[in-house]
Amino acid sequence: MKRRGRIVIVFFAMVCMAIHARAQKRNNLIMGKDNLVLLIDMRSSKTEVDSLLKKAGLKGANAAAVLKGDFTALKKDGWTMAEKRGNVVEFDRPLEDLNLNPQATPYLITTKIDNDDESPGYPADVNFGINNFAKVTVHELPSGLTRFFLPGYAQSKRVLLSGNFNNWSTLKGIMAKTDSGWIADIKLKPGKYEYKFIVDGHWISDRYNNLVSVHDDNSIYFRYNYTFKLSGYANARKITLAASFNDWDANNIVLEKSAKGWQKQLYLHEGTQAYRFLVDGKWITDPANPNKIQGADGYTNSVLNLGETVVFKLDGYTNAKKVYVGGSFNNWEHGLIPLTKTKTGWASSLIIPPGNYGYKFVVDDNWITDPKNPRNMMEGGVVNSYISVKPNYTFKLSGFNNAKKVHLAGSFNNFDDFGYTLAFNGKEWTVSVYLKPGKQLYKFIVDDKWMIDPGNKLYEPNQYNSGNSVLWIE
Repeated sequence: MKRRGRIVIVFFAMVCMAIHARAQKRNNLIMGKDNLVLLIDMRSSKTEVDSLLKKAGLKGANAAAVLKGDFTALKKDGWTMAEKRGNVVEFDRPLEDLNLNPQATPYLITTKIDNDDESPGYPADVNFGINNFAKVTVHELPSGLTRFFLPGYAQSKRVLLSGNFNNWSTLKGIMAKTDSGWIADIKLKPGKYEYKFIVDGHWISDRYNNLVSVHDDNSIYFRYNYTFKLSGYANARKITLAASFNDWDANNIVLEKSAKGWQKQLYLHEGTQAYRFLVDGKWITDPANPNKIQGADGYTNSVLNLGETVVFKLDGYTNAKKVYVGGSFNNWEHGLIPLTKTKTGWASSLIIPPGNYGYKFVVDDNWITDPKNPRNMMEGGVVNSYISVKPNYTFKLSGFNNAKKVHLAGSFNNFDDFGYTLAFNGKEWTVSVYLKPGKQLYKFIVDDKWMIDPGNKLYEPNQYNSGNSVLWIE
């Protein structure tokens, strides 16, 4: 695992942070040489303690009870109260409880700082994905849960399922023993996932899964979200699918014959995709899909839209001859997405995958920001209007009524000092953002002054001898 490469680095950070955490009497979960250490600041909010207990893998523990001094749930889980210093209570738990986790060097469990798309835990976005099992060990249940199955290992005492869906936890993901192996049922959204099993403290990949990552030989599983279907053609010998998402390769997606025709299930990234079928060497569009477009190669393609519909509107400019919209969602291509003239201005509807985007209107060849959108972001040194599609978190900053401008910077935008602009509604400043699961660090910039979030008690020290607010996205 590449994670080991970071272990030594984060160890020193861990020591510093642990000392710092103690000095500041903050909550923390750290790993010692042969034990886990859980620090609970009794002045914390229930939300903060809930988050900490969750990261410690505690189930059934009540934050309110803990803050009242009832540590019954922690003791039942194997934690022993070591000492109490002021408002901070320290609990220990032997690593033997975790079946001697083989990591030789202590490391900070709760830290997952970077969100590099290609690092373990954050697989890069892919256009599509199809599973490849020698023997199916992961499948969907009628309940909607995904079942992971590890055959054998009847003599093992403890098996865990660890992957990017639980932040590569070595505490969560306990699998249940059956007469033929071990199972774990978890809830997954459509997408690409990497995983491994931890059998009595030893990491192993899924030997029946032929899809592995180029780094760390993690097993890869795609949770499907779409099925291409073609009715009829009972006498066809071979039908394949070529599309914009697989570079029009007519060989790598083969449809399977079913009772009513042909079909292929796969994971497909949201967005607008063009496609067509190749039936025994003859191209056809999808007869069940009326949405079609002429391709640059002269072929007519069927068009599929997956994702959120976003309406771009520009009021006024009724004397303009042409208005387009361009943004990071289409690589800032100029002149590809025209707006239609309305009675009051211009408008256009687009299907865009979830994410954070910059955009501008192009009015008769002049690029302008959206005059009705108070939120901006910086890209390549240029200020653009900002939009978040399917945002999963809204940052709020109360007060600061007299501030002239407030920006948000964090690990999700490389702490860009322009960040995302917050809008003021008379009571608070807000901006909604689409964030990937995992740990996110952030700060507000109020009139050029950096500050942690006063409404969030979770923070950690940084290299500038100040702090960053901490946010966990499930």
